Amino acid sequence: MMSSTSTLESAGGSTGSPHPPVRHDKVCRTPMGLDIVISDEAPAQLLQEWRPHPEQAALSSDPGTQRFIARDSGDYLFVGVRGGRGAPLVQDAANIFLGPGDLCFYDAHHPPSLEFPERFRAKVFLVPRELLRLEESDVHQLARSPVVRTSWLGRLLSPLLSDLADTALAAQPPLGAKLASHAVNLLATLATEQLVSGATGTCDTQSPLVPRILEFIDLHLADTDLSPEVIAKAHHISVRYLHKLFATEGRTVGQWIRRRRLEECRRDLTLRSRGNRTIAAVAGRWGFTSATHFSRVFRAAYGVSPREWRDAAL
Repeated sequence: MMSSTSTLESAGGSTGSPHPPVRHDKVCRTPMGLDIVISDEAPAQLLQEWRPHPEQAALSSDPGTQRFIARDSGDYLFVGVRGGRGAPLVQDAANIFLGPGDLCFYDAHHPPSLEFPERFRAKVFLVPRELLRLEESDVHQLARSPVVRTSWLGRLLSPLLSDLADTALAAQPPLGAKLASHAVNLLATLATEQLVSGATGTCDTQSPLVPRILEFIDLHLADTDLSPEVIAKAHHISVRYLHKLFATEGRTVGQWIRRRRLEECRRDLTLRSRGNRTIAAVAGRWGFTSATHFSRVFRAAYGVSPREWRDAAL
């Protein structure tokens, strides 16, 4: 694994013609084929896979009909899916309006055009389609359905993937390789969730109660007595109905609380890596009463121990 700040000449790693323009980005390349690229130069276009065959190279010059349009400056996350022969562009692709922190898939053979402010930061995960277990038709469906930062999935994965990108650039093997592998697993899970949601027509805001409940949980993560009973009582609903709402969203109440607590602990360990706060103190701050249990569930979620994550941040 290589972590460095370098000149990126071919975002997709191919050696096709014509040659892409030279870019200066922070690049982390991994043996598994995942590239993590962070650009602070407000790129005019997204990174793309340059085609090795002349008949395919002509297609890559087509800017396509899809556009990503940003509402504001800030950090944006993109997942460029590499590999395959590249299916024809979707002609009815609409403009996709994005906010900071939104997650967007795109076909690395046909990157959409960008209409972004002068100052924004792009964090791009270039990942082979095979690692995400996707068909080419799946990529086009995903490209039409960004994961907004305010959705339950976006609130969970957007900050996690953003921090993973930053940490992977600075981490040394073998931790960097573990982080990259975990990023691929998260992206594969995200892609599957989006495809299933699109096929069933489900939506994480089908009940107006859900956003309120998620906000309540966020405000009370540090409360060790936070439970389905407490949440249901605060919203004047039965525990059974609360579980039904979360079942519709594809997760349990307990799973959501645990994952949000883990996310905040992970962020604390990163931000406070040079401070004096112990791992047990961080766990206790976010509602974990047992340091051993916290360490176990942290490793299960992120593939590394809390100490390894904190040391990487150092």
